Amino acid sequence: MKKWKLFIDNSWVDPSDGEYFSSRSPATGEVLGEYASANAADVRKACDSSRSAFDGWSRLDPDRRAEIMLKAAAIMRKREKELARLEALDTGKPISETANFDIPFSILAFEYFANLAREVQGHVIPTKNEVGNKEFFDFVTYEPYGVVAVLSPYNFPMHLLTRSLCPAIAAGNTAVCKASSITPATTAVLGEIILEAGFPAGVVNIVSGPGNVTGEALASDAQVDVVGFTGSEAVGRRLIELSARSPLIKKLVLELGGKGPFIVEPDCDMEETIASTLVGLCYNQGQVCCAMTRLLVHEDIADKFLKLLARRMGELKMGDILDPDTKLGSLISLKHLENVDAQVKKAVENGAKLICGGERYTQAPCDKGAFYRPTILTDVKRDMCCWTDEIFGPVLVARRYKTIQEAVELANDTMYGLGANIFTRNYRTAYWTAKKLNAGSVWVNINNGAQISCPFGGNKNSGAGREYGVFGLHEYLKVKNNLWNMGDGIRW
Repeated sequence: MKKWKLFIDNSWVDPSDGEYFSSRSPATGEVLGEYASANAADVRKACDSSRSAFDGWSRLDPDRRAEIMLKAAAIMRKREKELARLEALDTGKPISETANFDIPFSILAFEYFANLAREVQGHVIPTKNEVGNKEFFDFVTYEPYGVVAVLSPYNFPMHLLTRSLCPAIAAGNTAVCKASSITPATTAVLGEIILEAGFPAGVVNIVSGPGNVTGEALASDAQVDVVGFTGSEAVGRRLIELSARSPLIKKLVLELGGKGPFIVEPDCDMEETIASTLVGLCYNQGQVCCAMTRLLVHEDIADKFLKLLARRMGELKMGDILDPDTKLGSLISLKHLENVDAQVKKAVENGAKLICGGERYTQAPCDKGAFYRPTILTDVKRDMCCWTDEIFGPVLVARRYKTIQEAVELANDTMYGLGANIFTRNYRTAYWTAKKLNAGSVWVNINNGAQISCPFGGNKNSGAGREYGVFGLHEYLKVKNNLWNMGDGIRW
């Protein structure tokens, strides 16, 4: 079992108070490693290191920044199988997911944003002086902010870390990273990759520890200019509070919770819609912010759709997370499983009907992990917590509708606005519906998903800002307007 120190200024250092914590696999209970627990003093050292590195890194030719990032991607690719296995063990998700998405997408983030670093361009704005005949020249430039704090959650530790880290450093910022204390493994390994790739000292620092100590110290540090965070609405609100209290208000890029609605029209391709629903709900055991969790199905096909969906859910393989054929792994912890199960039981007590699932799965080798059967609840009312609150598990709540207008109203009946879906063969219906849905992303005839070049983020309580693509890069670039007088000097 390896003991991981803090990665500060390209060196591995002990935490100042000597505190370490253990990480266990939620699928097996085995201890995966020990990790340094950073206090405020350790965080300050990391932030000071990143601040010292900022001037040199931001002035470095973008081609050189890109070369270093591409080298990191190449090293990750050599260690891809190792990273995928470690990510699976750390999170409890099937290795088919970490090997086919989590780690490849993290490598792609380094490659994509490395090349995008070469394309940061300004604008010239035609101007006219309304008073007199002065000739002005106005142009806009984009500049890095400084130090970015990257806080990633437990559901996609490496992927959600790199989708913020890579645009930040590609734009010329430096960064201090902290993964969830529940899943610190691959982020710690990233320190080795950063060192081998030849990043200058301080460009990327990595600290670990609990959110209420290490995370709050990082988000509050005076050297931090931007906080990139993916996680719960509650923590997002806390970060807003910390930013407001800071002597200098920090920019926040927040991707928070969701309660994703998906509308199923009677003319849908039922087999394709069922397949998309299985992925959209059950991927990563439903621990996905934009998961398809609120089914709005037309009354004409509701019975048939729900019957087929329940049967297909029951066929999904649960088992050894290192088996490539396993489709459903473990929830992040037994405590979280208890919370998910309590919400399901509460819904049933309040009148919801349990169609399938609703219980822990304990058949070997799953008996030591937090495995939960995929669940469908119907007869759900709009005032039930299962309808309004993010459960963050493989739990689907379903309602029937008569008209597409009613479906849209139900879809928007939420405090969240991250993702939404519609399944129909009528593209006029799809177009009209997409315009009416209040969500950062709308998917038509496909489950929720991410493309590295396309913006992703939420409305309402689902956050602020966008990740991925040029949009994500520009979240970590500040705009400077430059107005020059090209004629005679000003006279008063």
